Amino acid sequence: MAESPDNRRSQSESSGEVSVRIEREIGGGSGSGSDSKEVESKGVSNGGSLNTGRSSSPGVASKNSSEVNTSSVEISDFDKLESLGGPIKLERSKTEWKRQKNLLAEEAAQIFDDKISVQQKIKLFNRIATVKDNGTVEFEVPVDVEPQALGARSIGAYCNAVDDEDATDLQYIPPLQIVILIVGTRGDVQPFIAIGKRLQDYGHRVRLATHSNFKEFVLTAGLEFYPLGGDPKVLAGYMVKNKGFLPSGPSEIPTQRNQMKEIINSLLPACRDPDIDSGIPFKADAIIANPPAYGHTHVAEALKVPIHIFFTMPWTPTSEFPHPLSRVKQQAGYRLSYQIVDSLIWLGIRDMINDLRKKKLKLRPVTYLSGSQGFDTDIPHGYIWSPHLVPKPKDWGPKVDVVGFCFLDLASNYEPPESLVKWLEAGEKPIYIGFGSLPVQEPEKMTQIIVEALEITKQRGIINKGWGGLGNLAKPKESMYLLDNCPHDWLFLQCKAVVHHGGAGTTAAGLKAACPTTIVPFFGDQPFWGERVHARGVGPAPIPVEEFSLTKLVDAIKFMVDPKVKERAVELAKAMENEDGVAGAVKAFLKHLPCRKPEPEPEPETSNLSSLCKCFGFS
Repeated sequence: MAESPDNRRSQSESSGEVSVRIEREIGGGSGSGSDSKEVESKGVSNGGSLNTGRSSSPGVASKNSSEVNTSSVEISDFDKLESLGGPIKLERSKTEWKRQKNLLAEEAAQIFDDKISVQQKIKLFNRIATVKDNGTVEFEVPVDVEPQALGARSIGAYCNAVDDEDATDLQYIPPLQIVILIVGTRGDVQPFIAIGKRLQDYGHRVRLATHSNFKEFVLTAGLEFYPLGGDPKVLAGYMVKNKGFLPSGPSEIPTQRNQMKEIINSLLPACRDPDIDSGIPFKADAIIANPPAYGHTHVAEALKVPIHIFFTMPWTPTSEFPHPLSRVKQQAGYRLSYQIVDSLIWLGIRDMINDLRKKKLKLRPVTYLSGSQGFDTDIPHGYIWSPHLVPKPKDWGPKVDVVGFCFLDLASNYEPPESLVKWLEAGEKPIYIGFGSLPVQEPEKMTQIIVEALEITKQRGIINKGWGGLGNLAKPKESMYLLDNCPHDWLFLQCKAVVHHGGAGTTAAGLKAACPTTIVPFFGDQPFWGERVHARGVGPAPIPVEEFSLTKLVDAIKFMVDPKVKERAVELAKAMENEDGVAGAVKAFLKHLPCRKPEPEPEPETSNLSSLCKCFGFS
């Protein structure tokens, strides 16, 4: 059977990546390698119905332009987005639009101007984005524009972490019922368990709502659990295959949309339904969430409760680095990359969000192009990483905090198997290699590469089998230990270096243990952390999983065992030693609560419910 044109894409086009190409003519040239800069953007968004892929065409982008591949996207008439019908039908445009050579800086800045109406922003986006026949969306970005012109307001420097004096006095915070809405893998859930436990210590009731796979993990930690929709194994497999949440082909759309619908539709019950096991009533007074929960801000709006967004990767626009789900090397496009990614996400989930708002939340549907991920500057954001690794950008305002890594102490209660203890004692410290809950496409081939690299470099190794199925050896090897599961905060202290996928939590654990680190990113924010580790000098350049090879792994191991690299790792670990990210997160959350201190002598007839309502400023 003959293939359709859409099925004859190159492998790179169907990889689920979004290409951002910013090219600048230097001198009089037009297209030579020395005359232009080409940048790729892995546009990963947790959207539903957007197909993405790099163009297989070798042609050169137009001058002063930025291309974002979103095959099967129609943006030919964004005014039609005002309609409140079903999901957007995404088709390729049939015509090429003529554009001016450059977009004026003033026009680009309007994207971030809150005073500009929704309709004007939609028209502006329609004017600056050209959807081409090959499925690319071309964004005209002026190459000679200062970052400030693209929306980076000059608001001065802010502290990197939450200061004690800035935190609200804990004694004035009444006991609250707090729900934490988390979508992702175990590594995404773990820091929020630590935050939830600390909030409980302050007298608050905490419900952690996440995927059913993590019920035992949450309950064992002493927190209440409520199931959210979505299967993290399905999500992880999907993201690895598609390089993120944007599907690489039409057949992928139903899988992702079903996952997203399950998650979105489970958010409201998680905030107000009784405990499933005990039947104890629950009604959230405040919400903590991570961005992939999507409907979190809309549920908070319906319940009229405050919301605080925490995440392990940057989601707030800045001119200091691009969105982690993009690859833009030109600083003028950094801030714009956040708007582009957010817009693509919104296009994919708009119908599901509006369905939630109309049918479940009884709210008016929203018709704006983007903003679905909490770009509202009034919503406080906290970022879970060490300011010693990534300092807080100077253009992030006072409602954005970098709180530090949030570690959950699992080592103190861990009893390692005797076989592991004896193996560790039998030789020098090993190198850890594992990819956690991420599925590996060719586990046998990857295992063979790992074994050969360790033998060539004469290193002992611990191989974590994880969900990927690594470690199927033809016969046991004394220099290798195969591991099922083990707390990183215990294990990494026994290792000389680590090789992993670059999840924020795993990266944090390795750096805290002073381990030189090699990151093999699969998708999402993992390349971002790989670059941060390399820039700090505590690891080699990241090795994308599709480029994983014997030569590169051998070189990476040789880099990590260099004594100078170890010295830098120890130095960073010492700098992080006194950080308490959990305390920083709790202080940031309490600091931004819209709560007033109680009167010295409250009226006796005032009920607890009334006091709580007044505390949050609503009746």
